[in-house]
This record gives sequence, structure tokens and C-alpha cells, in this order.
Amino acid sequence: MSESSPDISGNIKRITERVRQAAVAAGRDPGEIRLIAVSKYMPVEYVRQAMRAGQYIFGENTLQDARVKLAAISDTRLEWHFIGHLQTNKAKLIPGNFHWLHTLDSLKLARKLSDARDGTQQPLQVLLQVNIANDPHKYGLPPESTARFVADLLQQELPGIRLRGLMTIGRERAAAGERRRDFTALRQLRDEIAASLPVDSFSELSMGMSDDFEIAVAEGATMNRVGSSIFGPRPEAPR
Repeated sequence: MSESSPDISGNIKRITERVRQAAVAAGRDPGEIRLIAVSKYMPVEYVRQAMRAGQYIFGENTLQDARVKLAAISDTRLEWHFIGHLQTNKAKLIPGNFHWLHTLDSLKLARKLSDARDGTQQPLQVLLQVNIANDPHKYGLPPESTARFVADLLQQELPGIRLRGLMTIGRERAAAGERRRDFTALRQLRDEIAASLPVDSFSELSMGMSDDFEIAVAEGATMNRVGSSIFGPRPEAPR
């Protein structure tokens, strides 16, 4: 390993242990938390190194970058999550390539995702992106209208998608207390919506990244999206 190459295997082990400790401290089962290695703009070899360390769940933010990795790596153990903002005209590229989408925020996008699924494929697992802090610079549903959105979405009866929970992106440069309040608010919103549904599968909370995943675990996260702490600083987007 060169001096400039990250210790991907060691980083995964350290983060997995930190997640375990945070879960135990919160009285939670560490096994209910998925670590999503965010491989955005990282080379294919970094993904392969992570796989050799036992990591098979990866998150991608852009379709252009993701399709390079999807074409280069074929392994049935892989679970791909699309975690970036998705334009409706790109919806057809998600089913069949990704197992999960974390950023559903419109009924139009939901319909296009469902229509794009091949009838032989399993439904796409989806999370609703919630702008829990009502940050004007972030995408996502306002928290106060999320429950209504869920009701409207379920009325659509879209067989190609399966609604599984909520996702949020933490505030940048926010104090730990502010982030904790946001994560608590998302968990409470998830619980309120889940209580009104006739199914028990609305249980996922995708929250927490490299600088706050332990706080997120303490507040109920079932998915942490960790990039730089695994792969090192993210390179600039390819031009």
C-alpha cells in the first residue's frame, strides 16, 4: 500500500467497531445497522479492496460514475444504493442497476421508477428524502408534509417500488446537539408514519455520515452512509 493509498480494510474494521460500540451504548442490536460505503468518484480498485475486507453494500451519488463500477464489477453479493438526487428523466436507469433508492421526493419520480421496473425484477426498495431542517439548500420533502405524501404515494399502488422508510442529510457545520435533534426528529417522524400504516416494513432510517454516524446510531439509524472515513478524501468530480 502506498503512502497516499487509504487503509480501506483497516478503516472498515474501525468504523464497524465504532458502529457496534455506539449501538451497544444505545441498547441496540448492532446487526440491525447497515454500513453503506459511499464510493462516489472513487476508483473501481477501491471498491474491490473494500469487498476483500467484507464490505458489499455501496452507495453512489451519480449515475455516470456508478455505471462505470457496475460494468466493471459483477458479484451477486453486492447491494447498490443510489443516494444522490435523481432527475425524473434518469429514473429508468435505477431499477435493474440498484437495489435501493434513498432520495424519493416526488410522486412523478415514484411513478417513473415503478414503470421502469422489468416485471421479472424485485421491487425497488425506496426511502423518502426528508429535508428535516427545512434547509433551503437541500432537496427533500418538508417534514410537515411527509405523512401526507406517504398517503398519496400508497394510493398510487405502484408495484415497482416498495416504500421502506426515511432518509435525511445532516446539516453542514452544525453542532452535535443540532444534528442529534434533527436525527431525533426524523426517527419520531418515521415512527408516527409507521404507526399509521398497515405494514411493518416502514422501518428504515438512513442518516449519519463520516462525521456524525455515531450520533445517528444513538438516535435510531438503520443505515449509515460513510465515504471519506473509509476511502479517504473524495476526489474532484470528473469533468
